[in-house]
Amino acid sequence: MLLEVRDLHVEFRTRDGVARAVNGVDYGVDAGETLAVLGESGSGKSVTAQAIMGILDIPPGRITGGEILFQGQDLLRLKEEERRKIRGAKMAMIFQDALSSLNPVLSVGDQLGEMFVVHRGMSRKDARIKAVELMDRVRIPGASQRVKQYPHQFSGGMRQRIMIAMALALEPALIIADEPTTALDVTVQAQVMDLLAELQREYNMGLILITHDLGVVADVADRIAVMYAGRIVESAPVHDIYKAPAHPYTKGLLESIPRLDQKGQELYAIKGLPPNLMHIPPGCAFNPRCPMAQDVCRTDEPPLYEVSEDRGSACHFWRECLNG
Repeated sequence: MLLEVRDLHVEFRTRDGVARAVNGVDYGVDAGETLAVLGESGSGKSVTAQAIMGILDIPPGRITGGEILFQGQDLLRLKEEERRKIRGAKMAMIFQDALSSLNPVLSVGDQLGEMFVVHRGMSRKDARIKAVELMDRVRIPGASQRVKQYPHQFSGGMRQRIMIAMALALEPALIIADEPTTALDVTVQAQVMDLLAELQREYNMGLILITHDLGVVADVADRIAVMYAGRIVESAPVHDIYKAPAHPYTKGLLESIPRLDQKGQELYAIKGLPPNLMHIPPGCAFNPRCPMAQDVCRTDEPPLYEVSEDRGSACHFWRECLNG
């Protein structure tokens, strides 16, 4: 296993109390595999990714338990200097807002080339040549001229391609893409996702794709992990999830996707709001919003039941959900 997250817990201490953002997350991804991590805003997707990358704001954030094994090494036991050598070189992250993630006062060529200067000891001239090669690789037209331009001179889709190029610069074994298609139109979304899938196949990278949109991952993911209130509530191969979800929350997310055969009908929405992470409901955290909730759901937190050999669901009534 390239990356394995085991029983990860992350909390944020604030003036108002302790927010339990990640509550025992377990997932893994292998070389050449794509894991899609799904859930609404506040479910813990990005916080888990930040903990993996070692970029969590501490304080107020704090990792209170668990292991993050990367190529067999527990990242949480490494010193910051050792983590820095891994970050960028062996694992990289594509952030959701390219404009705020790129430095507005440096050319994209300087920002891409910095990876080679810092990690490979290249000269600025050689690093600029590598930057042009990377921009060509992610299909940015006129790369040799545009390498001197600044982030604001590129469209949203082109800026996201630059972020992908930056992540690929040192050919890492793992890439985490955090909402890489946010704020892009549907056509550009498809182009970015196709590019990511193509590059992943070429470099045999592990890819963790964080999103709230089940429609984005249908053609690119191998497995899906659905998060709610800091927990994995369902984990399964992608086709199993779409064919028959085994958790009411997953089912609600699927039913919220607009469909061509339902033109003119009201779009389904999951009732209520995600829980306050300082006051997560007892039992199953989804029970206040769940149409299948019963008394046991309000008192007993469900474990991740084994639905099949490679599938789990944190629902007391997963059989009924699966058959319904």
